[in-house]
Amino acid sequence: MTLFGPRNLLQSVSALETHDLPDCWQIVLSTQDAQSQLAQIRTKLQADLDRGEQIFPSDPWYALRKTPLQQTRVVILGQDPYHGPDQAHGLAFSVQDTVAPPSLRNILKEITRSHPHIDEPVISHDLSHWAQQGVLLLNATLTVAQGRAASHAEYGWQTLTDYLIAATAQQPVPIVYLLWGRHAQSKRTLIEQTTQAQGLPATSRLILDANHPSPLSANRPPHPFIGCNHFVLSNHWLQAQAQKTIDWFATPS
Repeated sequence: MTLFGPRNLLQSVSALETHDLPDCWQIVLSTQDAQSQLAQIRTKLQADLDRGEQIFPSDPWYALRKTPLQQTRVVILGQDPYHGPDQAHGLAFSVQDTVAPPSLRNILKEITRSHPHIDEPVISHDLSHWAQQGVLLLNATLTVAQGRAASHAEYGWQTLTDYLIAATAQQPVPIVYLLWGRHAQSKRTLIEQTTQAQGLPATSRLILDANHPSPLSANRPPHPFIGCNHFVLSNHWLQAQAQKTIDWFATPS
């Protein structure tokens, strides 16, 4: 924490403006329904800021900035941002130069476990290097109050992020969806129905389920996260679809 508080504080609701997002995402968020929902979220966040609440992250749209819609090849869905200081920075499960939270530690553990041929792999806690390759790291709720997990779950964010998820399912290119935990898995129907409505073959999507990487569930049946092999299976499938694979060991540029 700095002298002036956490570095990742939301300073103003102006951070929710969409005019400087990639055009592809601006279009998704430009509908009357999306803009009305966003206005309601701004009102709630402004009231929180006026009361002196600390809200994370500073840039709720960071995932969209890093991964344009047309470049998305893998979608990883989280629930809401980390609620500790200097952690959440707008990418699901990612932190910057701080200690990895437990869920992220299990994600890195599973990648390392599933790539035994790589000696002493080093994976950054900042997953921007995935986002730059087309991995959309999207939380269902894009803001959170300090120290209160899921505190903004009823603010209306999920309506907007469902639009974003549906937009990925409308794309004609092959896309992998990694759904970890019940909340993420509840989006399967949205993905499948949107794909079908676009007249796209179901085979253009790979949807993989596993428990959430949280220590509370990562090793539990019926679908333990540790041992799920999702990172290997994603690349095998992308390669079979003549798509570029993901370098899970890359470093942010």
